Amino acid sequence: MGLRANPSQRQRRLGEELRRMREASGRKREDVCRHVGLHKPHLSHIEAGRTACSEARLRALLGYYGCTDETVVDALVAMARSSGKGWWSAYRELTQDRLRDLAELESTATAHRTFQWMYVPGLLQTRDYVAELFGNNDPPVPAEDAARFTDFRVLRQQCLFTDPPPRFHAVVHEAAFHMHFVSRKVRREQLEYLVEAAQLPHITIQLLPFRAETPPSTPGAPFSILDGRVPQLRTVYVEHPLSSAFLGEPERIQAFSQAFNRLTMVALDPLDPAQLHSGSSYRMVQHLLYIL
Repeated sequence: MGLRANPSQRQRRLGEELRRMREASGRKREDVCRHVGLHKPHLSHIEAGRTACSEARLRALLGYYGCTDETVVDALVAMARSSGKGWWSAYRELTQDRLRDLAELESTATAHRTFQWMYVPGLLQTRDYVAELFGNNDPPVPAEDAARFTDFRVLRQQCLFTDPPPRFHAVVHEAAFHMHFVSRKVRREQLEYLVEAAQLPHITIQLLPFRAETPPSTPGAPFSILDGRVPQLRTVYVEHPLSSAFLGEPERIQAFSQAFNRLTMVALDPLDPAQLHSGSSYRMVQHLLYIL
């Protein structure tokens, strides 16, 4: 089997976890290869996500590294077994690899935490909001492509309505609702949809007001933290127009988790129509609807 020229995020992450486990175990590369019957280049390709690892060999590696947690073993085996094919595969000619990787990651996440400061989070955008964003793109996007991009983003949202659904917690800066990227009508409908979505028991939405007195010391870009089947497989997705990144290093994940926790403390109370006090996200939504 030939080497993968462009491994997916899932394939790269599996390799990275195996490398981390090998290094943590203190096993020398030569001893690992001898134990499971691999050549050193083959092990390097597995750890880079460039080639597959059979279930039997994967279990042998994990056992040699001292991984006895069956939940972790099963999660890694599931990653290795996955074909990576899903509804996102139909958009290969249109979307960048990182967007398909994100859709695959979202589809398996058990929890999502996201911060946005200029847009409503993609998984909460209404179809009209998405369509107007792509319709107003600069440089312009051909109408057919804009429609396909809209379909892709809306299809990503189905990950929030699986059984059981993942937990979803969003902190959205007030600035997102003052941007005129979309029409006033669509902004109003988007706000109303957020109120509706927030009433689902697995969805929490907080707004971060301009008047927040304590800076949350967040990274300078929007980000999402997606939980895997086990804590070791948590991933951070940092958005950037040129080079969005997937981060899996424990220290990076901890830093972004702490940043999100600070955001929740500085943001208004979760969006809930029963909460009308001045420090509630619902009170801010009512104000925004009034001035639109």
